[in-house]
Amino acid sequence: MNWTVAWITARGLFGRRRFLLLFPLPVILLALTWFAKSTGSPPSGWGPPLLSGLGIAVVLPIVALIVGTGVLGSEIDDGTIVHVLTKPLPRREIILAKLAVSIAVTVAVVCVPMFVAGVITDSVRLGGAVAAATALGAVAYSALFLLLSLLTRRPVLLGLLYVLLWEGLLGNVLSGTRVLSVQQYVIAVADRLGDSPFLLEARLSTPLSLVMSALITVASTGVAIDRLRSFSVAGETS
Repeated sequence: MNWTVAWITARGLFGRRRFLLLFPLPVILLALTWFAKSTGSPPSGWGPPLLSGLGIAVVLPIVALIVGTGVLGSEIDDGTIVHVLTKPLPRREIILAKLAVSIAVTVAVVCVPMFVAGVITDSVRLGGAVAAATALGAVAYSALFLLLSLLTRRPVLLGLLYVLLWEGLLGNVLSGTRVLSVQQYVIAVADRLGDSPFLLEARLSTPLSLVMSALITVASTGVAIDRLRSFSVAGETS
């Protein structure tokens, strides 16, 4: 990984107003969890909608989408990618550096609130479980959304369609679509680690979820590297 590219990417990401969009959702998650806990209601009633329905299904993918499409997509849109491509750097180093930044930022913004929400809901074990599973999802989502920024000029729109339609709608109706749902991988791993059957309901096996997460991450990264190689200095694909 090229640390210079990673530093430039991080500095550019933190310098954009877009970065401010990362914080409202985690804050809302923590506020609602604290409020639900303070009512004295059993966690089995409000835990699943908050941890799974809001945290895993909304906060994680939306934050990953904002960051994953921003580490490279913004450079393609404004043309500054030209300065990176003119450097004698292997395309692999560029992609891996930007992917590392995307993963690190997503994990920092999402996993900490998820850990706290899990602790408030039930226990430290559940908090650690959802945080670890969320980190796994952050890796897969980051690779996928980074690839989208190289495949289309509307990566955010396509990312939202994947999250809302494929994972949110079809994933709850058609069992076959769950195999290609990062959300389901995260829930399966969190359920296994947290051992809280009344709070998280896995619909995929843990081994399958781990294998599919790895496949999506590796495949998306590989295609992204190959796609970046096809970019000319002008920023257009050949």
